[in-house]
Order: sequence, then C-alpha cells, then structure tokens
Amino acid sequence: MMNRRVVVTGLGTVNALGHDVESTWAAVKASKSGIGPITHVDSSELSCKIAGEVKDFDPSKYLDSKEARKMDPFSVFASYAALQALEDAKIKVGETVTHERIGTVLGNGIGGVQALEAAYQKIFAGGGPTRIPPMTVPKLISNEAPGNVAILVGAEGPCYSLLTACSAATDAISDSARWIKDGTCDVMITGGTEAAITLLGIGGFCVLKAVTSKFNDQPTKASRPFDKDRSGFVMGEGAGILILEELEHAKARGAKIYAELVGYGMTCDAYHLTSPHSEGKGAIAAMRNALKMAGLKPEDVDYINAHGTSTEINDPTETKAIKAVFGPHAYKLKVSSTKSMTGHCIGAAGGIEAIFSILALRDQWVPPTLNLDNPDLEAGCDLDYVPHKGVAHKVNVAMSNTLGFGGHNGVVVFRKLP
Repeated sequence: MMNRRVVVTGLGTVNALGHDVESTWAAVKASKSGIGPITHVDSSELSCKIAGEVKDFDPSKYLDSKEARKMDPFSVFASYAALQALEDAKIKVGETVTHERIGTVLGNGIGGVQALEAAYQKIFAGGGPTRIPPMTVPKLISNEAPGNVAILVGAEGPCYSLLTACSAATDAISDSARWIKDGTCDVMITGGTEAAITLLGIGGFCVLKAVTSKFNDQPTKASRPFDKDRSGFVMGEGAGILILEELEHAKARGAKIYAELVGYGMTCDAYHLTSPHSEGKGAIAAMRNALKMAGLKPEDVDYINAHGTSTEINDPTETKAIKAVFGPHAYKLKVSSTKSMTGHCIGAAGGIEAIFSILALRDQWVPPTLNLDNPDLEAGCDLDYVPHKGVAHKVNVAMSNTLGFGGHNGVVVFRKLP
C-alpha cells in the first residue's frame, strides 16, 4: 500500500467573522466576535436568541444566482468556500489535475434543515404534500454539498458526505488524506459545512439545554469556553474547506504549501449519545493515534485548537484528556477555542478550526479564547487557553480537536514544512 505525503495548498471559508480566509483571520487577530442576535428566523419563542450567523452574504462572487437558488444554504456555503479554496490553490480541474484524480469529501451535521422546514410549512399551511417544492429532496440530503461542488468543478474522484456531527469535517479531512495516501487521488476538496440556524435547529438544542440562554442581551459574551460562567454553546454556521494535495504533485506545479497533514485519529466513546466519556477516553485515544501516525512525541506539539464548546461537561473533560495525553507538557502548550468567536459550527467546525490551526503555523501566532474571565479551576480548567488576546508563539506543530454527539472524536495534526 502506498503512503504518500499530504499537504494543504488551498483554503476557503465563509463564517460569522468573514466571507474569506484573510478577512476572517483579521477578525480573529483583532479578537472580534461574530456572535449576535438571531435574524434568520423569529427567535421570540426560543430560549436562545443569539447565534454566529453569516451576515450580508452574497454568493455571486463564485456562484450563479440561479444555481444558488437550487441549493440549501449549507450547500451554498460549501460551494462558495470550495471555489474560493481552489482559487487559492490555483487548481483548475482538467488542467492542473485530471478530472478523475480529484475527489470531494465533506462533513455535515444536520443537512438541509431549511429546505425541510420550508416543505413542512407548505404541508401544514393546508397545501398538502403536493405543495412540497420540487427541489426539496435534492436540497435537504447531506450529500448535496459534495455533489454540487463536484459538479461545479468536474471532480470525478470519490465524492461523499461524512455525518459524524461535530467531528464531521475533521473526519472528512482524514478520509480525504487516505485517498491521496493510497494513490487514488492527487487532490481532494474537503472540510465541512453547516446552515442550521432555524427554528428546528436552534429549538432542538434549546430543549436539550445544550445552548446558552443566559447572554441574550450580551451576544459577544455568550461563548466562553473553559470559563466558570459558561452556560452552553452558541450555534454558528458556515463552511471551512481545505485543498489537500500529494506533496510531489504540489511541488511539481510550484504550488504554495501551507502545511503538511501528518496525522489523524478517529475514535468513538461508545458511551452516550450527547455526553463525552467522563474520563475523555475516546478523545485521549484519538489524540494518541494522531500523534502515533505523525511519528511525533507529545512535546513536539506547540498548539491545540480545542473543541472547547463552552458547555459544562465538554471543557473540563477535554482538558482532562489533554493532560492525560501530554502530561507535564500540557502546561507548556497553547490551547484555545476559536468557537468563542465563531460559535459552534457543528459539521463545519472542524474545517474552520483546521484553517485556524494552519494559519497559526503560517503566522507563528496563536488565536485567543474570548471571554475567559474566570477559568474554571475547580473543574480542572487550568491550562494556558490564551485568554482574550492572541499571542506570537513558535508553532511548528498544531493539533485540532473535534468531539461530536454520538461519541465521535476526530483529531488532525498539521506540521510546518521546513
């Protein structure tokens, strides 16, 4: 079996902080929050009235308006970010890579929930099932996102969705690397997308008491990972897309290389649908597996972009897992949660946060954890979470953690090329 090296040559994103990579990263460097009042739907009956919405978004830079109307927003976000990432990588399918040597694997959590709600509104308004909009099924199924991306660019390699909740994008990145490593593809379009800021999307998490309802009048203060006053996550939306490429293929065309993807780990707690294992068992195994694949020691890692959801259980459990894997080095690491700025983008989270990890390598700068006013020391949250302001720091190796409902754990490790 081949074991080719995998590098990142393109990045694309749309999220609550910006509609491209550099504007998003500038907002992160300025410690800005993208969280505000919900405007997509009437939130008057929701206990949580805030979210990390994509604001003032016009997809026409990359997408034909007629084609965009045929897609659910989660697919629009994916397509927009994918075309942006391909542009960044200077990939032209059919020229720089043949059609059959590029694939598309994307993560998603909830699918086309906006299309689903629209269809039900038609039914319950008295129209009956014959009034369901014709594009409902193509809009709501999760594989619509990679399918649309593949059609837009002519990517004829592997094409599918991974539906592992909050770890979906990370798992998609891992799967994509395998297709390159085994020689099936030379280039992969990967990452994740989500657009679930709807009555069903937000309301469902409200009744689970997973999202915060205590900061509706202070949206930018609401997402506060590792803080004693955290009270639940804040829903976000958007897409984060990476272009992965085989190293020699990238070198041969003179591509800009951001980083090398050197390791990944995927595990399941097999414990509970919505709560992580109390000792972080699955997260520990995923991080250790990723380091083993990378051939790295724990002390080689400089930065971890934590899952850091701002929930009562996740933050101390993830911290406990990091301590178990890294031992004394855990206190020398920089660890931060960028969900404090973007909100929790569910199936898109791992893609967006992988981008932040890669940019930390590029700029030798670690993003902050906002709103960390009172670290929850009683719960064991005593690491260096980079509170409030990002810092210049040596980053040769960065890890990104994603831990999802269902007990899914996904970890990727990136290394700066010499």
